[in-house]
Amino acid sequence: MEALLQGMSVALSPGTVAAIAAGVVAGLVFSAIPGLTFSVALALVMPFTFGMEPIPAMALLLGVYSGGMTGGAVSAILLGIPGTPSAAATVLDGHPMARKGDASFALGASVIASAFGGLFSLVVMMLLLEQVAEVALRFGPAEIFALVLFGLSTICGLADRSLIRGLIAGVLGLMVMVIGLDELDGVGRLTFGSVQLQQGVNMLVALIALFAVPQVISTFVDHGRVERPVIAERVRAVFPWRRVFGHWWLLLRSSVIGTVIGAIPGTGGPIASFLAYDHARRFSRRPADFGTGTLEGVVAPEAANNAVMGGALIPVLSLGIPGDPATAIILGGLLVHGLQPGPLLFQTRLDVIYALYMVIAVSWVIILFIQLAGIRVFVRVLRVPPHVLGVCILVLCGIGSYVIRNSIFDVYLMAVVGVLGYALQRMRIPLAPVVLGLVLGPTLEQQYRTALILSEGSHQIFFESGVAMAFFALTLLTIGWQVWSSLRASVTSKPGVA
Repeated sequence: MEALLQGMSVALSPGTVAAIAAGVVAGLVFSAIPGLTFSVALALVMPFTFGMEPIPAMALLLGVYSGGMTGGAVSAILLGIPGTPSAAATVLDGHPMARKGDASFALGASVIASAFGGLFSLVVMMLLLEQVAEVALRFGPAEIFALVLFGLSTICGLADRSLIRGLIAGVLGLMVMVIGLDELDGVGRLTFGSVQLQQGVNMLVALIALFAVPQVISTFVDHGRVERPVIAERVRAVFPWRRVFGHWWLLLRSSVIGTVIGAIPGTGGPIASFLAYDHARRFSRRPADFGTGTLEGVVAPEAANNAVMGGALIPVLSLGIPGDPATAIILGGLLVHGLQPGPLLFQTRLDVIYALYMVIAVSWVIILFIQLAGIRVFVRVLRVPPHVLGVCILVLCGIGSYVIRNSIFDVYLMAVVGVLGYALQRMRIPLAPVVLGLVLGPTLEQQYRTALILSEGSHQIFFESGVAMAFFALTLLTIGWQVWSSLRASVTSKPGVA
């Protein structure tokens, strides 16, 4: 009890709360601008924590982390461009809602779902940290490969009306992420003799290109005309608490998905958000509404990708194992301030653990306040003339693509991939499966090859695990169900068929 009170007093001190607020603002701003992810913000903020006390320093870093996890939805909904890879699934229904005049409603729903997912994962971390960490440790390369393969099977559900076009799009996404030097053999793949292509295609650059450039091209091809619902934005539903929590069961399931995925090192927010999105679509009463601007398509991925935060911190605090670049920086912050993660930290510095828990809770309260208060300001972006907005988007995307690796070649690459994305749209090939291939492809290949290295080239490793076999079975069921549904839909759509 004494450790709890001591931790709370430090976490709620004015200096710590100010550090949380500063971190939240930095995370929101960086993740809302395409290309400037919160991992960049964490790296930039890290040096400022060296002269701070341990708890305020971690409060600043955790504020950036939590703010960054939710800020990517702002540009995803308003501009149709994910600020972070985790927000890629939010674009699918969030931006159509904005185009129908419900941007403020979508933004309000996203931040409420984000806070719910973040707080849910915090509660799980507080109550079930040891159990979740133990489960996460059972996921080796074979199990993660099976999990990601199951996520990739959702391409069938994102294929719109043509399963063939969806599969073509998914394969294109996988092919783009193969470009570059092989990490193990050092052999160039699909580089066509280009030295610049040996660095590969950065996933965030490709996401920016696929979502932003086709939209800008369409704006100028249409001579600046824009649909009336965008101009007549309705800002009446800024606090959609009742409608969001009307999907409380979906919120809960998506948060569980995000927490579990986050606890598994090597996965992360993009995988969790797409799995939650597909889960919501598959169990929805109106699956055909997904992709046209349905609330469930915003709530599910936002709850999941923000629940990843609590799940990702579980192996960091309990085992000292980071699952992605962001948690690696968080781990570095702990070590710099003399806090060695592991079971001993929970025995000797329980006050610090309680303080960190309280810092995360306070960060979500601040995020709710800032995001909901700023919605009426955010939606004013939609009042900007579309041709002016298109130029601004193009400039921001160019800057964002450059700063990721300080490479002007990435800017050229963004333009080329963007034009290809526009061509795919014109050919009615859906972009969602392309994005899924981009997001899941690298992890799929990495875990597959790691498993083979561990088993000395034997594929038996994939069939020795009950967890992996369960995911393989789910993958086959998903593909079979989607193929059967597609065939049934094509038969019933033929003339003369009842």
